[in-house]
Amino acid sequence: MSNILSIAQLGASVIREKSQKVLQINSQKTQDFIDDLLLTCKEAKGMGIAAPQVSNSERIFIMSSEPNERYPYAPKMEPTTIINPEIISHSENMKKDWEGCLSLPGLRARVPRYHEVHVRYYDRDAKMVEQKFEGFLARIFQHEYDHLEGIVFIDRVESTKDIVMEKEFQRLISE
Repeated sequence: MSNILSIAQLGASVIREKSQKVLQINSQKTQDFIDDLLLTCKEAKGMGIAAPQVSNSERIFIMSSEPNERYPYAPKMEPTTIINPEIISHSENMKKDWEGCLSLPGLRARVPRYHEVHVRYYDRDAKMVEQKFEGFLARIFQHEYDHLEGIVFIDRVESTKDIVMEKEFQRLISE
């Protein structure tokens, strides 16, 4: 049975640490953790969640996109487990758009990200996957990948003027 895990907040040391490679993807421990991470992401209504956000310093994250009130334009994507990811290449063009984070609740920022990323990772069945993400899905991938590197989205903003509180963000997107 899966467990909802506690989400670490900015300031917890695990949020700023570089994560370690997963060595035994098929182990029961790893598979149980993936189930817990999937449930935690769903319950928190996140577009993604990375292992460090639940105090586990392993290179695993979940991508799970669907339209909601914060991101009405988000594409629908089944929850996907990403293990030991690599960014092989990326587009030259970047776009600035809004992001939030379960580990920094109440904060939103306009963050520049590559429009397209070509990536390689293992799925939960230990199969290597190579694919391209673009737009919003590329943004989610880069945001969660950053967590594995000890980076949070506010580290990427170009100006502190691009950071707002949730209440102001809601006002801005409803205009």
